Amino acid sequence: MDIIEQARELGRAIQKEESYINLHKVQSEADADMELQKAIGAFNAKRMEINDEASKKDRDADKLSKLNMEMREVYSEIMSNEHMIAYNEAKEAFDKVLNRIQAIVQQSADGIDPSIADYAENCSGSCSTCGGCG
Repeated sequence: MDIIEQARELGRAIQKEESYINLHKVQSEADADMELQKAIGAFNAKRMEINDEASKKDRDADKLSKLNMEMREVYSEIMSNEHMIAYNEAKEAFDKVLNRIQAIVQQSADGIDPSIADYAENCSGSCSTCGGCG
């Protein structure tokens, strides 16, 4: 099996990973939550309003302040939604798996023994600035 086919096998294994499956499950649930989607739409609309006002030569600082406050309120509503909380937790769990995979591949390509290569928290990915992996 050539290296490209092995990469495809790794891709298939990633898609069978529990954290990947859970991420896609909770993402579907978040997508189906109409209240959440409505709040996301309101957030995007406020952001566009802010951009429009901020780009005016004679922008109104009070209006910008009010719009920013409204946007923060909508953002808070979004982030406190049970489906968004579940999504963020699932995304974080899957990102940890993906970070480990990427670190192992990168470190192996840099000559480190694949059996000891792994991800270290706060790893920048650049071994030239690294103080050593845990």
